[in-house]
Amino acid sequence: MSMFAFKKTRAVLLTGCSLGMMATPVMAQDASSDGAQSPTIIVTGTRQSDRSAGDTVAPVDVVSGAELTNQADNDISNLLRVAVPSFNVNTQPISDAATLVRPANLRGLSPDNTLVLVNGKRMHRAAVIAFLGGGIADGSQGPDVSTIPSIAIKQLEVLRDGASSQYGSDAIAGVMNFIIKDDAEGGSISGKWGSTYEGDGDNYQIAANIGLPMGDAGFLNLSAEYQESDATSRSVQRTDAANLIAAGNAAVADPAQIWGQPNVNDDIKLFANFGIDLTPEISLYAFGNYAERNVDGGFFFRNPTNRGGVYAGPLVDPVTGFADPAGVASVLVGDLSINDTGDCPAGIPLTGTNGLIPDPTVLAAVTADANCFSFVELFPGGFTPRFGGDLEDYSGAVGIRGRLLDSIDFDLSYRHGRNDISFFIRNTINASLGPNTPTEFNPGGYTQTENVFNLDLGYELAVGEGTVYIAAGGEYRDEEFTITAGDPASFALGPLATPTAAYPVGQGFSSSSNGFGGFATNAAGSSKEDNKAAYIDIEADLIDSLTLQAAVRYEDTKTFGDTTTWKLGALYRLSDALRVRGTYSTGFHVPTAGQANVINVTTQFSGGMLQDEGTFPLFSPAGLIASDFVADSVANGGLGLDRPTLGPEESDSFTLGLAGDFGNITFTLDYFNIKLTDRISRSSTIDFTAALQYLAAREGVAVTSTDTSGLLAELGTAGVIDRADFTGFEDLTAFAFFNNAFDTRTQGVDFVANADLNVTEGGRTKATLAINYTKTSVLNADPTISDTRIQQLEENLPQWKGFLNLTHEEGRVRGLLRANYYGSFYEAHLDDGTLPINAGSRVTFDAELGYEVIDGLEIAAGAQNLFDTYPTRNPWDFVAGAKYAVTSPFGFNGGSYYLRARFQF
Repeated sequence: MSMFAFKKTRAVLLTGCSLGMMATPVMAQDASSDGAQSPTIIVTGTRQSDRSAGDTVAPVDVVSGAELTNQADNDISNLLRVAVPSFNVNTQPISDAATLVRPANLRGLSPDNTLVLVNGKRMHRAAVIAFLGGGIADGSQGPDVSTIPSIAIKQLEVLRDGASSQYGSDAIAGVMNFIIKDDAEGGSISGKWGSTYEGDGDNYQIAANIGLPMGDAGFLNLSAEYQESDATSRSVQRTDAANLIAAGNAAVADPAQIWGQPNVNDDIKLFANFGIDLTPEISLYAFGNYAERNVDGGFFFRNPTNRGGVYAGPLVDPVTGFADPAGVASVLVGDLSINDTGDCPAGIPLTGTNGLIPDPTVLAAVTADANCFSFVELFPGGFTPRFGGDLEDYSGAVGIRGRLLDSIDFDLSYRHGRNDISFFIRNTINASLGPNTPTEFNPGGYTQTENVFNLDLGYELAVGEGTVYIAAGGEYRDEEFTITAGDPASFALGPLATPTAAYPVGQGFSSSSNGFGGFATNAAGSSKEDNKAAYIDIEADLIDSLTLQAAVRYEDTKTFGDTTTWKLGALYRLSDALRVRGTYSTGFHVPTAGQANVINVTTQFSGGMLQDEGTFPLFSPAGLIASDFVADSVANGGLGLDRPTLGPEESDSFTLGLAGDFGNITFTLDYFNIKLTDRISRSSTIDFTAALQYLAAREGVAVTSTDTSGLLAELGTAGVIDRADFTGFEDLTAFAFFNNAFDTRTQGVDFVANADLNVTEGGRTKATLAINYTKTSVLNADPTISDTRIQQLEENLPQWKGFLNLTHEEGRVRGLLRANYYGSFYEAHLDDGTLPINAGSRVTFDAELGYEVIDGLEIAAGAQNLFDTYPTRNPWDFVAGAKYAVTSPFGFNGGSYYLRARFQF
């Protein structure tokens, strides 16, 4: 007989990709019928079907579905930040598209450095690219986990280790695997209503789940959630707006600008999970989701005296309003006759208290003249746009898995996913259209579409007294990122900005929908990427005390070349109670099709004023000018820096940990160290007018304009640029691009301990203590990354975070009490390094009490942030009206309460 014999233990490929972790920041365990603890079996980080969370070579957290639903919040991202200590997400007010899909961070890294799986299959990305991501998430494009209904989740497994060699691109910080309920019977219905202590932010949720048998060998599990939440406001009046009111402008709102969570309406989430045995060895499975929601949030206030391109006029004579270099500030006036200068004053002089009120005589004359127009006629108190979008998300997966020839495990699957965002902006204008401007626009949208094919094979060998499990497989993945053009008015260069004989560089009015310019036809279109991969993953249990793991993966991408990643790991059992483990792995993340090709214009606060910032692909006409400007020598008018490039980022990760199981007490202690090279990110902004002036000088074109619109007009007339390539860029003062501009080292410690206390006879009390320490250092930063951005990367997330969770169940009563600790952090308020907030640490408390009124029906009441704790007060609140540090890791709404009824059957 051969020393190699086949062993018929069924191995895992049941969820496609295997991993291995726990959830409940604990060494997750289940209670057996006699009250003893039995290990939780996981499928993340391992290819085997019988691996427990405590016996993996890398740490895995397991969070049960009950832990996610027995909380105040309705958003899955907010639920995770109090269930996984190294997971962070904040509110993201006034962050453009990031308000719709909030970027989240695991272990202090970018959102797209975490791979998200659903039932072991790669989840598609959201269409949103976070251009305003608070430094850490700037330019990221990750999945939108909030489209998963929390009631559908059986458990969440979080692999806290690099796993690119096992699962492919993105798995640098770790892997989050959402396991969907697969019950064939029973179900639940729940309803919840809540509000903040301040009386705003009312929210409600209705959810249901049901399991249905499909004959004797299958199941269909269905879940649905519907919820809505109102906006909140934690704002004070801006000083500039208060001064306008004090000067007599009664049209200014109070507060002029809102800081808070957005309105979320018609938030629908559906999920279906299906499986059936075709034979005793072969099964068919499928799952999919559909979700949609409407999000509506605030934007920056447009001051009626100084918003460039709308209100800010030239220096004028204080009586006549005609241009006078020695005159006073004014409100811009447009000449609707276009071709004859002198029909209208250049501006309405600002007079009155502190020079903030348009001169009534000149204003009356402008209003009476059909050839003249000023936006103080339409919005005398300025305006604050409302920005949002309609999100639609759906996916479907189908596969067949089982065992061939009584020895080979297999899983063949296909998954399709699509995420679509259609933006809207209202209570704003396209200033170049003058009095004919709409006040509501559809600026266009983004769509992300992905297809993934997987084949996984597994084979277990008996080697002596031990086993070796060999898994191998391949993957093909393609993605398409599409930009849809906005309505014509959202990007139009109207008559008040179009060059004419009388006004060769236009009249100084901005084009496009103010606040979020529409995507012009030059920006619209689709970009594609694809990826082919093959891997081998081996786990060996040659002796009882030692588990070894090795994996290697080869990937070939369409645009960014190929790479090979690998991983080695081991777990050694020092005794029945103690285990030591460690891994070393390499990883990578390639730019998405969106990051490599997106064109975007956003409005950001800079130096006390609003400015329009553009993001260009490096290969686009604007991007090539930007690249030349950055790379050319200072002597030639450039910046004298390295030419920006965009390629993959690569990682080297190391973990070392200790796990203990002492009956009623378990713990894990793990150190991690992640070196990330050539990080993909959006650069800090660079002066766009300076880049255009550089181009003019290089091409020998004498220009007189100093603003972007005028420079583009003159360069177009000279034939240096094709003016159509720069549609929508007329008002840019700064630009950025995606590049590889810095390295980071992120290291820290995760500690998780669980105890079954059993403090009362007949009751069950459990305690969980979870602590995370994470520190990121920026290395080898390119000068295109500002000092402010570096400090955001290093300090915007708290280094220390943790929680102590107590639960008690006895008879019909259930209770929860949790203390959450958030360490100090730094915020560059409004992304401006001259407005620093050094926010202190905070402790918040959550509580819930539930009572089973009749069999199956529970009524619960609870509070999140029980004692109404707020983050550090913003010392710069007078600048833009934010009362608190808006990047607070626990939000800034203060306390909230809720009531919930749930019936289980």
